[in-house]
Amino acid sequence: MKLLRVGTAGAERPALLDGDGTLRDLSGVVPDIDSALLADESALARVRAAAAAPGELPALDAEGLRVGPPLARIGKIVCIGLNYHDHATETGAAIPTEPILFFKAPDTVVGPDDTVLVPRGSVKTDWEVELAVVIGRTARYLESAEEGLAHVAGYATAHDVSEREFQIERGGTWDKGKNCETFNPLGPWLVTADEVADPQALSLKLWVNGELKQDGTTADQIFPVGEVVRYLSHFMTLYPGDVINTGTPAGVALGQPEPKPYLRAGDVVELEIAGLGRQRQELKDA
Repeated sequence: MKLLRVGTAGAERPALLDGDGTLRDLSGVVPDIDSALLADESALARVRAAAAAPGELPALDAEGLRVGPPLARIGKIVCIGLNYHDHATETGAAIPTEPILFFKAPDTVVGPDDTVLVPRGSVKTDWEVELAVVIGRTARYLESAEEGLAHVAGYATAHDVSEREFQIERGGTWDKGKNCETFNPLGPWLVTADEVADPQALSLKLWVNGELKQDGTTADQIFPVGEVVRYLSHFMTLYPGDVINTGTPAGVALGQPEPKPYLRAGDVVELEIAGLGRQRQELKDA
């Protein structure tokens, strides 16, 4: 299923994109797309049954309707740094022997087409298309990558916007360059895991002002999705509604020759992951 949330910010309602591309209202079946739904097999079964029944779900007029983040009340966002061989190479970093972890606050999440704000004082705002993994079952001390995949509810397109000066040059942790307002557009859809045959066979693309900057594949991940979930479960408990941003392929501004083409107000970024939908953001000054 392709689950999403539509409406004004803070007042989104649950919806579903059916096989014909028609937007359907889910608000009569479930109150929202959130951790409670992902953890409730009976509720998910009701959604699937309603989606399969002709005429059961009212159609919505998508014209002019804002698409919000596909998941409400996110618990935590765990991010994996330098998780693509080509991205590590372009930045001159050694290939990690264990996943590099950092966090993004849930309040960085906005809709897939919402405005992204360039922070005040920023000179190195960068782009990163990423596969987001949404947890559907509580994960503790998992023993295998196969178990890791079994705890995934679904997948989404994420934009891990980053401020490189704040992240790298200002001391402390990476989190300073990762948690600025609007720095995690998510969606448009939460695609349930049953519709993603192989999370290691997805193409990722990103354009800036119409120019293709990133063109990669999750096959290049150093630590694949199942292993990332397994690994994280040994350092923290993962709960339904937690999100994992699994890293970005080569092509970011940081990895390009001087003068590096960092983002400025007025730039337009578009990104997509095969089968998971497309985003478009115009940048403005904070």
